[in-house]
Amino acid sequence: MRNIPQNTVVRTNRGLSVAGTRITLYDVMDYVTQDWPPELIQCWFNLTDRQLADIMNYIEKNRLKVEAEYQFVVQQAEDIRKYWENRNRERFAEIAAMPHKPGKEGLWAKLEAQKAELEKGCR
Repeated sequence: MRNIPQNTVVRTNRGLSVAGTRITLYDVMDYVTQDWPPELIQCWFNLTDRQLADIMNYIEKNRLKVEAEYQFVVQQAEDIRKYWENRNRERFAEIAAMPHKPGKEGLWAKLEAQKAELEKGCR
């Protein structure tokens, strides 16, 4: 049986992807466009040295094509997010207006306190 070399970057039904993973080049591009150092991207996605080198080479050699696909994917994700946000707006309002179940006041108070702490940390 011959050992056939495997390409690191392949096209799947998810688009340009890292072979054998669920990582897309669009995932990686999120960090490339934010100027993350390659070593940090490698660590974040748990990529091998070879995978990282192949991905960065592919992006560099096909920059315009990858950039165009990336922009399309980003816009598509935003359109989908807006669709579901609009579609569920009334339901979210209904849920927010629902009274809390009796006997759960302590849990709700704890949840509100945790929420306030998280909001304080984001400022």
